[in-house]
Amino acid sequence: MEEARKRLIFALDYDSPGEAETRGREIGPYVGCLKVGLELFIRGGPQIVRTLRAQGAQIFLDLKLHDIAETVDRAVASAAQLGVTYLTLHASGGPRMLERAQARAEKEGGHLKLLAVTVLTSLDAQDLERIGYRADPRAQAERLALLAKEAGLAGLVCSAQEVREIRAVVGPSMLLCTPGIRPTGSDVGDQKRVANPRDALLAGSDLLVVGRPIRDAADPIQAAQGILREMRGALETPRAEA
Repeated sequence: MEEARKRLIFALDYDSPGEAETRGREIGPYVGCLKVGLELFIRGGPQIVRTLRAQGAQIFLDLKLHDIAETVDRAVASAAQLGVTYLTLHASGGPRMLERAQARAEKEGGHLKLLAVTVLTSLDAQDLERIGYRADPRAQAERLALLAKEAGLAGLVCSAQEVREIRAVVGPSMLLCTPGIRPTGSDVGDQKRVANPRDALLAGSDLLVVGRPIRDAADPIQAAQGILREMRGALETPRAEA
């Protein structure tokens, strides 16, 4: 179960920093990392990260940075100084932004792992076409994945529906982090490209991000444990069977 726990990231998508701190303390022992997203970071600022770190949690800072290279460089430095483990940025920010960000992460000691977002799991082919991308989500994700690999980033954020193909493209060394995870039989919400924990791991995901299925459960700890059991089943499945 410990291997499954290390791979599970719980998204602290709560309205108040106080509730996020309380839930982080409760759920923290059952997950490997706590995700602080844009909404919570705007409400709680760097202090919410410091508080969660003081509780002993590793932090996935999901800000999806996308700006000029100089600005992102400085933001990466600030995140590294907060002691976060993972920081997200958009691969579509381009090669110069990605390269500067990676160089800054290494300069700050190398403990911060940068994960590039390829195509948001809330977007489908029609959405991409409307914003000017002629490729389908899978092709676009692969293109951006290679861009991030060339820049030396530690990993990628991608849909479970693209994981197998992206793994074949980028090789075994990059971390693949999958949001949009829904336990078997649960509601998909506003996500369009989702997977259950077992399928995501068998496809090649390294890290799974789960929010609402734990947050909105009548018993969040029980929900987290159920997800861990589903993950453990996948991790114990021989590769040939997968």
